[in-house]
Amino acid sequence: MPSTTGSEVLTQGAGYGVVLGIGFVFAIIMMGLSTLQNRYTTYKIATSEEFNTASRSVKPGLIASGIVSAWTWAATLLQSSTVTYEYGLCAGYYYAAGATIQIFIMAILAVRIKMIAPYCHTFLEIVHARYGNGAHFMFATFGLVVNLIVSSMLLLGGSAVVNAFTGMNIYAANFLIPLGVCIYVILGGLRATFLCDYSHTLILMILILYFFFWTYTKADLIGGFEGMYNLLQQASIERPVSGNQDGSYLTLKSNYGLTFMIIQITGGFGTVMLDQGYWQRAIASEAKTAVRAYLMGGIAWFAVPLTFSSIMGLAAVALANNPSFPYPGGLTVAEIDAGLAAPAGVVTLLGSGGAAAMLILLFMAVTSAASSEMIATSSILTFDLYQIHFKPDASPESLMRVSHIMVAVWAVVMSCTASLWNGIGISLNWLFLFSGTLFTGAVGPVIFSVVWRQQTKEAAICGALGGVVVGVIAWLAVAKTHYGELTIATTGQMYPNLAGNLGACCSGAIISAVITLIKPDNEFDWSATKRINPRARAMDRKQAALRASASGSETPVEKEKQEDVAVDTSSANDDISIDVPAEDYAKLQKSLKVATWAALTMTFVVVFLIPIPMFLSHYVFSLSFFKGWIIVCVLWLIVAACITSVLPLWESRLAMKDIFLGVIRDVFGGVVRTGARSRTDV
Repeated sequence: MPSTTGSEVLTQGAGYGVVLGIGFVFAIIMMGLSTLQNRYTTYKIATSEEFNTASRSVKPGLIASGIVSAWTWAATLLQSSTVTYEYGLCAGYYYAAGATIQIFIMAILAVRIKMIAPYCHTFLEIVHARYGNGAHFMFATFGLVVNLIVSSMLLLGGSAVVNAFTGMNIYAANFLIPLGVCIYVILGGLRATFLCDYSHTLILMILILYFFFWTYTKADLIGGFEGMYNLLQQASIERPVSGNQDGSYLTLKSNYGLTFMIIQITGGFGTVMLDQGYWQRAIASEAKTAVRAYLMGGIAWFAVPLTFSSIMGLAAVALANNPSFPYPGGLTVAEIDAGLAAPAGVVTLLGSGGAAAMLILLFMAVTSAASSEMIATSSILTFDLYQIHFKPDASPESLMRVSHIMVAVWAVVMSCTASLWNGIGISLNWLFLFSGTLFTGAVGPVIFSVVWRQQTKEAAICGALGGVVVGVIAWLAVAKTHYGELTIATTGQMYPNLAGNLGACCSGAIISAVITLIKPDNEFDWSATKRINPRARAMDRKQAALRASASGSETPVEKEKQEDVAVDTSSANDDISIDVPAEDYAKLQKSLKVATWAALTMTFVVVFLIPIPMFLSHYVFSLSFFKGWIIVCVLWLIVAACITSVLPLWESRLAMKDIFLGVIRDVFGGVVRTGARSRTDV
C-alpha cells in the first residue's frame, strides 16, 4: 500500500463524517422521496416491477443523468487524471473516447431490447429464453464477475483517496462507504436510485466547474492558461514522456496514450455490455425516448473525464516540482497506481478546502455508481437465479424480499473483495487495465444474442469461453516474452493488457460468428423472448384499470399479485398477443435506424476523425490551440450539466407541481386522493 501521509490534510473525523454522514443523509432523502412517490404518484415501490425497473417509465433526461452517474466511477476521475499525469493532455481525451462509444452502442441495443423483449428485467432473461439453463448460468456468472470487479474498483479508488486525505483506515472505508448506499437503495429501488444519481451528478458538475475556474483563473501557482502552458512545457523538458512527440505533454501523438485508448475501448465494452446496470436503464426508459437518452448520456459523460483530467491531471504535472506538492519529487509508481495524481493536484492548489471538496466529489462518484451496481446485481440474483432456477412461481412479496436481501448481501461482498485487493497488493491501475481480459470474450456473444436471431447456443458458449482462454493466454505470453517474468508488475504493464483485452474481445466475437455461420439457427423468431415476464405484460394491458383503482384499499403488492393470477397463460403462446403493436414497432424500427447511424457517426468522430489526424501529424499544441482546447472542454461540460441537471427538472415539472400541490393540500387540510395522479414524467 502506498504511503499517503504527504496529502493528509484532513482529520480522520472528517473522513468518517463524510463516509457515514453523507451516506445517511441520502438515505433520509430517499425515505422522503419514497414517501412522496407512494402517496402522490401511481408508482409504488412496494411492487417488484417498480423496484427493479421503475415501471419502464423514466424520462430521457433522468436516464441520461443516471448514465453519467453510473459511468462516473472513482476510476473515471482518478484514472483519467493518472494517465494524464503519465502521458499528457492526450490521455484524458483517449480515456473519454475509449469509454464513450459503448454508451453510443447501447443506444442501439436499448431499442432492440424494446423490440424483442419489452417486459424483461435483465439481459440474461433473453439469454435464458434463447439458449436454456446452461448458457444462462454461464452468462450470469460473467455478469456477476463484471459487477464484482466494477464494485470493488469503486471502493478501491474511493478508499484510497479517503485514506490519503484523512488517514482513515482503508479497510474501514471499504466497509463503511457502501453502508448508506445500501440503505437508500433498499428504501427506494431503481427510481430512487435515479433521483440520487441526479443529485450526485449535479454536485459532480458544480465541483468540476469550481475546480476549473479556480485553476485557470484564480490559482497563483498556475498563472492562468499561459502559466499552465509554460509549466507543461517545462515539465516536458524536465520529465519527457516516452513515446510522445518531443516528450511533450501537449500532443495527441502518444504511443502509450493510443494503446491505452484501445485497452479502454475493449475493456469498456465488457464493463458496459455485461453490466446489468446499463441494460437496466434501457429497460427502465420509455421506448420512444431510449435512443435519445443514451445518446445524450454518452455526449454528457464524455465531458467529465475530458475536462476533469485537463484540470487536475495537468495541474499535478505542472506542479510536481513545486514545494507545495504533497509528494516531493513527484508521484512514485505505487502512488500513480493508487490513482493519487488528482488528489495531489487538488491539495497543492486548494489545500484542506480543496481536499474536502475532492473527498465529497469522489464520494459522490463512488456511491452513485455503487448504487447502480447494487440494484443491477440484485436484479440478476433475484430474477436470473432465484426466480428462474429456484422458484419460478415466486410471489411478488418474495421477489421484493429477495431483492432487498441481495442488495445487502452485495454490499458485504463488494467490501470484502475490495479489502482482498488491498491485502494482496492489487492496485486500481492494475485491476483497471487487466479486468477486460477476464470477461470481454462474452461481449460479442451477448450482443449477437440481442441482434442476430441465427446465433446458436453452441456459438454463444464457445465464443464466450474461447475469448477468455485466448485473452488470458495472450496476456501472459506477452508479459513473459516482453518482460522475461510473470509478476504483478509485469502483468500490469500496457502491452500485456493490450494483448489480453484485444485477444479476448475479438476472439469471442469471431468464434461465435464462425460457429453460427457454419450451422445457423434458422428457426428462432424472437417469440420466446417476447413471452418473458407475462405478469408485467398483463399489468401493462390493464394499466388504465389499475390507475383508476389506485386509491382503493388494496396495497400495490396485492394488486400485483392479483394481476399475476389473472394472467391468461394461453395468451403467452399467442404470437399476436405478444407482438409489439404495428404502429409502435414501426417507430422502434425508425429509432433503430437513427440510433445506428448516430452511434456510428459519433464513434467515427471521437475515435478517428479528431485524434488520428492529430496523432499522425505529430502536432504539439501551441498556446492559442491549448487555450481553445481547454475552453472547448469546459463549454462541453456546461452542455453536459444542462443535459443532466436542467433537462430532468424540465421534464418532471408537471409531476413536481402535482406533488407540491398534494403536499400543500395535505398540510392545510385539503383532501388528496393517494395515487389519483397519473403523471408518467416522474
